[in-house]
Amino acid sequence: MHLLKGNSGADGLGFAASVSEQKAVEQTAPSMDHLDQLEAQSIYILREAFARLKKIALLWSLGKDSNVMIWLARKAFFGRVPFPALHVDTGKKFPEMYHFRDHYGKEWELDLRVEPCPPIDAVDPTLPPAARSAARKTEGLKMALAKYGFDGLIAGIRRDEEATRAKERVFSPRGLEGNWDVRDQPPEFWDHFNASPPQGAHLRIHPILHWTEADIWAYTKRENIPIIPLYLAKDGKRYRSLGDQDITNPVNSNASTIDEILAELEQTKVPERAGRALDHETEDAFERLRVAGYL
Repeated sequence: MHLLKGNSGADGLGFAASVSEQKAVEQTAPSMDHLDQLEAQSIYILREAFARLKKIALLWSLGKDSNVMIWLARKAFFGRVPFPALHVDTGKKFPEMYHFRDHYGKEWELDLRVEPCPPIDAVDPTLPPAARSAARKTEGLKMALAKYGFDGLIAGIRRDEEATRAKERVFSPRGLEGNWDVRDQPPEFWDHFNASPPQGAHLRIHPILHWTEADIWAYTKRENIPIIPLYLAKDGKRYRSLGDQDITNPVNSNASTIDEILAELEQTKVPERAGRALDHETEDAFERLRVAGYL
């Protein structure tokens, strides 16, 4: 709203001047670039989740995507994440990942909650080996939900990672057992999100669902976000996606800087999760995990 001074018109301080000034501002204001738009949308989602849910946590898997989420949450809430960072730990991560967690958990002043996963014998024996190993994380997550009573979990998945994840919503409802019904997803028009999970259930919130792998790396470079060295090539190999040591393999690559990673992504046809054993098992294995509550 403009405050008018004096008479409108001749003295240049009335309504006509306000319109002119507004046009000048519109013409000189810098336009938001692609990364600015992604950042703004993700911050909006994080603030919506914090405002509309009672008890939330951010799932920190220690990889490039969840590190970007931590960074965005710190920006969204003026330097400090106001909810716990939850690491559901299989006990099988790379040593570099644990070092990263312990160091930056302190430096970023996170309320870090590390919760264990059950043994392999506790999960569905009909799953293929890698899927069965990954399912430990689902069961560990259910145990953490029961322990803390979270009604919202912020997760760093992206639609471009995998076909099943492409079907997700930004605010994605889960059932009482943490299960996901892909056929019963709420519409999300004009950034209106359903933030009312059923009693005893929870929502998964996905602030970077609309990002791509290249976006993650470009933003990481722009913001100078710390990364785990395993993402950079050594002896012709690097990791594009980090998981448990026993079910994650490096891919062929000579990209030893983020600039080289970005250049490589423009040319490669190799899927991001090519090094994940899980993605090479039966077609329905990953979807079975997702339906049961896997990230």
